[in-house]
Amino acid sequence: MKQLQKFYPHLLAIIGFIVISLVYFYPILQGKKIYQSDIAKYTGMAKEQIDFRAENHTEPYWTNSSFGGMPTYQSGANYPNDYIGMLDNAIRFLPRPADYLFLYFLGFYALMLVFRVDPLKAFFGALAFGLSTYLIVIIGVGHNAKAHAIGYMPFVVAGFILVFKKKYLHGGILTMLAVALEITANHFQMTYYLLLLLIVMSGYFLYRLIQEKDLKSLPKIIGTFVVAVILAVGVNATSLMATKEYADFSTRGKSELTFNADGSKKESNIAMDRSYITEYSYGIVESLNLFSPRLFGGGNNEKLTEDSHVYNFMLNYGASPEEARELTDNYAVTYWGDQPQVAAPAYIGAVVFFLFVLALYHDKRKIKYAFLAGAIFSLLLSWGKNLSFLTDFFIDCVPMYDKFRAVSSIQVLLELCVPVLAIMGLQSFFTNEENRWKSLWKTGATTLGIIVLLFVCKSMFNFAGEIDHQLIDALKQHPDKSFGTQFIDALREDRKDLYSADLLRSGFLIAISFGVLYFYMKNKLAANTAVILVGVFMVGDLFFVDKNYLSNDGQQFRSAYEIDNPYQPTQADSLILQDTTHFRVYELAGGIYSPRSSYFHKSIGGYSAVMPRRFKEVYEHLFEKSMGDLGSIIDPQTLSITKSIPVINAFNIKYLIVGTEKGDVPIVNPFHNGNAWFVKELKYVNSADQEIKEFGKIETKDFATLNEYEFGAWRKTDPKTFPKDSLATIKLDLYKPNHLIYTSNNANEGFAVFSEIYYKDGWKATIDGKESAIFRVDYTLRGMDIPKGKRTIEFKFEPQVVKTGSTIALFSSILMFIVIIGGVYFDRKKKIE
Repeated sequence: MKQLQKFYPHLLAIIGFIVISLVYFYPILQGKKIYQSDIAKYTGMAKEQIDFRAENHTEPYWTNSSFGGMPTYQSGANYPNDYIGMLDNAIRFLPRPADYLFLYFLGFYALMLVFRVDPLKAFFGALAFGLSTYLIVIIGVGHNAKAHAIGYMPFVVAGFILVFKKKYLHGGILTMLAVALEITANHFQMTYYLLLLLIVMSGYFLYRLIQEKDLKSLPKIIGTFVVAVILAVGVNATSLMATKEYADFSTRGKSELTFNADGSKKESNIAMDRSYITEYSYGIVESLNLFSPRLFGGGNNEKLTEDSHVYNFMLNYGASPEEARELTDNYAVTYWGDQPQVAAPAYIGAVVFFLFVLALYHDKRKIKYAFLAGAIFSLLLSWGKNLSFLTDFFIDCVPMYDKFRAVSSIQVLLELCVPVLAIMGLQSFFTNEENRWKSLWKTGATTLGIIVLLFVCKSMFNFAGEIDHQLIDALKQHPDKSFGTQFIDALREDRKDLYSADLLRSGFLIAISFGVLYFYMKNKLAANTAVILVGVFMVGDLFFVDKNYLSNDGQQFRSAYEIDNPYQPTQADSLILQDTTHFRVYELAGGIYSPRSSYFHKSIGGYSAVMPRRFKEVYEHLFEKSMGDLGSIIDPQTLSITKSIPVINAFNIKYLIVGTEKGDVPIVNPFHNGNAWFVKELKYVNSADQEIKEFGKIETKDFATLNEYEFGAWRKTDPKTFPKDSLATIKLDLYKPNHLIYTSNNANEGFAVFSEIYYKDGWKATIDGKESAIFRVDYTLRGMDIPKGKRTIEFKFEPQVVKTGSTIALFSSILMFIVIIGGVYFDRKKKIE
């Protein structure tokens, strides 16, 4: 019974996490779902895949509804023998998004128990970590995979520390499960950043081993990690192998082109452009938002009250209250930091910051330096282009760093390390009486001193943002030419007010926390009372800030039907859907970044951070240039296409959706090539540069380009020209995203181009049941030699990577289960002995 009583506080904490997670997102209890903009976009591009799964009870692993065609490996594909995924689903049993909030809480609580923090302090620490503004905002916008991966980070760190503490069995099992779950979250950027943190922290532990002259433990530690990681990787083998296979095909792979879309020479061969990687770089001074949320104006959609300077400026200009409210809401962008836009500041909490500083002064455990180093490391890298020498070094020299963008997001490491130190500081204050007052007054002086210093430095800031020029341009239609400038002047006054108000707010919270701990030290408050008061202020602070960016109103939470069906067909969609043949649609309004059209049609648009690289290059180098001035292509009277665009025709784009004054209109492209066609000549080229240039010049209905350097050896004895029979046909008889059947009829041997994206792994082609080679032609498409006569051509997508990976996952899962059962058995046996 006594053994069970030890678990009661933890059980209560877990129940508390469940209740708070559900209450925080209480509309889900009313059957509503959260609207997440990124998830709505994902739903658009994944519609064909989702429908296929529902109808056939299996995965297609390929979709034609986005970017002309791509594997679904990074679009939520389900794999066989994914038992670690089942465990993940069991842990995240709450309805979304409460499941991610619960995971935040649970992971941090487990980490605190490794530090032997008592349940009450660990409980409040977990709430503070989970309610960190950035962690809440990413849920609101739909960065689910990122939230998922962050939720498992504390578990991984906990296992990592236990192993270094020589608790090999418990630490090894926890590390194995945590790493497996971290990988299954499928956000490799967050996992990569976590690995960087562990490398930084391992430097501390290695130093300790050397200091203690205990290097003989190092082989056991390394061995434990090796076994844990091998099994964790093994149970995720399918997704990891599929991702590795697809990576080079995607925009994360290195481009083979040596010139940019504008014709200029490429300066670097890194996977992504340096400016793209560092576009979202945290401002150095802007980092002070971590403990005072709106120093730099908060988020882009910050709402000003009717007491604001902008609102009153509008009233004084003669606007009605309704007009003043509308202009204030739409044009008063308070954010003036260095990033293009932010949904919310990365606020970790004023009380958390106060306790973090307390830990630095008072906690005697040296491990605090490992977390401090992790926090500083994260902060420096988050500055991106604002600390270019460090960022450039990592991009150029550190493996895989150039495959991830939005470097500011590495601050998630800081948002883990700082709360850990904060709770360490809170715990040590109550357990270590030595120099307690000295540590407390130093903490108060440091944190409040920063507040005072920022007030003094207020006059050094101009409160001007990059967005201001855009706002002035947008307001130029006003008859008074000075209107825009005066509006910006009022807006900057509001930014100054936010700066001062939040500094006062943070100062007040720090003073309150200081007072609570002081009164406890003077025996005026009981220990639990003091902890609860500090905890309530710490969590309440974050709760009210978070609600500015993710509320439970009808804008954020909507009916389940609306969330499950995020797009409604326009008149243009309805007209196109009457055509039951197979073709693609190009929605000009969004280009390749529009997932809306993918929801209804096979589209060249979509939503993915890892779209096919070659298709993106064709779009940037050829599509946009080929379209040119729409007025020269589309007859405004008849709304018909008057000019053939060979590149677009090659992708079988039968309909263009064009916006008009009367709404979206579908325009038929009478020149589209169809699903497949015979060409009369193959033009051989020897480089990617020549491929894409030649593709932009040829009449795609008659000619195709083929890279002789890559594919020529396969066709050495085959012809480059073919007699083109006007009666020759090739038509699509069966369409499934992963299975295509064509019938060709040609009096001569010919070469056919298929308007399908070439992907070298997984696709197999047969002609009358005999396997035949598939060539990449026209930079992105498939081509095949077709014998004369009537032939049946069949394409099937049966990726070997899924078969191999799922077998490895099965055996790894069995081994993992044996390790866990064996570990539990030997642990119990050891306790009995």
